[in-house]
Amino acid sequence: MSKYTIESAPESRPFWEGLEAFARSGVQKLLQQVLEEEITELLGRKRSERRTEVDSEGYRNGHGKPRNLSTSLGTITVRRPRVRGLMESFESLILPLFKRKTEEVGRMLPELYLHGLSLGDFDLALRGLLGEGAPLSEGSIVRLKAAWWSEYDVWKGRSLEGLDALYLWVDGIYVKAGL
Repeated sequence: MSKYTIESAPESRPFWEGLEAFARSGVQKLLQQVLEEEITELLGRKRSERRTEVDSEGYRNGHGKPRNLSTSLGTITVRRPRVRGLMESFESLILPLFKRKTEEVGRMLPELYLHGLSLGDFDLALRGLLGEGAPLSEGSIVRLKAAWWSEYDVWKGRSLEGLDALYLWVDGIYVKAGL
């Protein structure tokens, strides 16, 4: 046997199976760190650092409740830092107040519906794709579906008067009665 041949290669399966959980935890830590950095930049001082001026406004006041955020990697939990004593209210540019899913997940939902996923199957499918902590319930899917139908009704009723159409494509099925 050659000196460059490995007799028993280490098994990579345990790491491979935990790769998504590892990636999710990395994204979670990074997002939490970025949220903390946003507050540091807003206040002009690091965490636990004393104010240099008596008139400087704002101070950290712990963290909010844990919040689930659905991403394309799955659902992660973050805690938004709280800030008190500001003249005006602060809203994070990174994670707005009521955001529970990323834009990619938001674009995925109508596609799943258009491909034939029924309302009862959404919960199971989303839990499989996004994890058990997915903040989307059957009620939220019903609300989304109502919004999609209203958008479709507006689209269907729009005027085509000023539109210069280059071509018209009509799709349909014709079934003879005497098959």
